[in-house]
Amino acid sequence: MTTVDEHLERILAAVAPTRPRRAGLEQAHGCVLAADVRATVALPSFDNSAMDGYAVRAADVAEATEDAPTTLPVVGEIPAGPGTPAPLKPGTVVRIMTGAPLPRGADAVVQLEWTDGGRESVAIRRPADRGLHVRRAGEDVTPGALVLPAGTVIGSAQIGLLAAVNVARPPVHPRPRVAVLSTGTELVEVGSPLGAGQIVDSNSHGIAAAAREAGALVRRLTGVPDEPDAFAKALHGVLGEVDAVVTTGGVSVGAYDVVKEVLTGTGTVRFDTVAMQPGKPQGFGLVEGVPIFTLPGNPVSALVSFELFVRPALQRMRGLAATGLPRIVVTVDTELHSPPGRRTFVRVGLAPLGDDGRPGPRTVARLAGGQGSHQLTSLAGAQALVIIPEDVTQVPAGARLPALLLGADAGAILSGMGWVDTDTSDPSAGPAEPIAR
Repeated sequence: MTTVDEHLERILAAVAPTRPRRAGLEQAHGCVLAADVRATVALPSFDNSAMDGYAVRAADVAEATEDAPTTLPVVGEIPAGPGTPAPLKPGTVVRIMTGAPLPRGADAVVQLEWTDGGRESVAIRRPADRGLHVRRAGEDVTPGALVLPAGTVIGSAQIGLLAAVNVARPPVHPRPRVAVLSTGTELVEVGSPLGAGQIVDSNSHGIAAAAREAGALVRRLTGVPDEPDAFAKALHGVLGEVDAVVTTGGVSVGAYDVVKEVLTGTGTVRFDTVAMQPGKPQGFGLVEGVPIFTLPGNPVSALVSFELFVRPALQRMRGLAATGLPRIVVTVDTELHSPPGRRTFVRVGLAPLGDDGRPGPRTVARLAGGQGSHQLTSLAGAQALVIIPEDVTQVPAGARLPALLLGADAGAILSGMGWVDTDTSDPSAGPAEPIAR
């Protein structure tokens, strides 16, 4: 059998980042920068006020106190907006709003709360050091400075920064366009009445959602029966419009496994028996230059296979490192078993536990439910997949094993609680404690 690592290596050797292009900020959101971005303007672009208050010369209010305020004439008002304010003369102040340009001669801003709020003259009750509440031009970014390096995922803060430095069309790797289709004459769309022998097409919805979570733009195809011509027509109908295709079902050894029947010998597609559980039957290759991932039909097998093989490939296509799901080390709370020669992925929930049985620093893994490849409830309730290596058949309770974190928020939640196992050993090396071979 092919190993999990060999199958993934073959996939990653065949995929590449999407071709870079410049995109407007709306379209760039969620994409990955294809090149460094440098500022075209200073940020801020001019000296301005960080507070509503009064622009002053610091020397004029150096003696101000609560008991003996310094009273100065107010000679004007500067709102935020275009224009150049008149210079500030010694012994005077000007009312100024947040973001408004600082007048030449002023070197501090006294916030409104330190004054009596006067409009013709103002009593200032505290001294102001030079630079107080003043945003200097270029103090955040100078023209030409690197603001975002290549490989940055463009989120809301990055969009704001790009706009602030006047970059309207950053260079990005566009999100991969992925077509998802499930094969099966027995499949009906969710919400439809079920006849005898029919099942709801859950795979295409689950895989489409996983692809969106991985940063792809998804087109979900429906109603593909177990007929070679129908599958071939559906597949070739999208090849020119997408960057990848993910199928589920039809890859085993059954009489109606049309995906395997149609794609065997097509392009570079190859079908393998991968030494893993769940998800043993796998296929991958290029058809007309488009990567085709053929996943097994059982719903858990399909989703686990996506996480192991498709997610890392989509990361590479987006211009990111193909790291897959984040890994931690966990302590299992029950005995586990695995077939010889297979890498097994066990669905577990996670909990913090100290040596006294109370919440503490160790991350404990507990079975999330049934482990059958058809049992979606345990996958939906799982926070991680515990990895049992190929050469291990029995894991005693208390053993430590690597695990893959599931869900977009799982890692952040665990880190925020402060109880993710901090073991720094290589998770791929297997458990830190002896287990039965």
